Amino acid sequence: MRALPIITALFLGLGGCNVAQGAADLFARDQARTVVNGVVAERFPGVNVTPVTDCVIDNASAQEIIAIARASITGVTPETTQTVIAITRRPETINCIINNGVGLLL
Repeated sequence: MRALPIITALFLGLGGCNVAQGAADLFARDQARTVVNGVVAERFPGVNVTPVTDCVIDNASAQEIIAIARASITGVTPETTQTVIAITRRPETINCIINNGVGLLL
């Protein structure tokens, strides 16, 4: 439960500082990456999650990253899973997965 206030503080309280904002972005992306890895592993068994997760994170909006990152603290909900799946269906994400997906299968 400690990370949720940290995520919130980093995004809201330190928004004016580029360095802090960059750190907050990296922190949120790392938290979101953990959630996306789990969703991808569950929804796409046998797939190497790393390239898919990277593409999802790279094609998610800032709001989506924050929402997914929160799920690392509060738990993954059906809405979280739907957000990740929706991002995987975007043309940019599909192209990313195709271009980076050599060896997708474990």
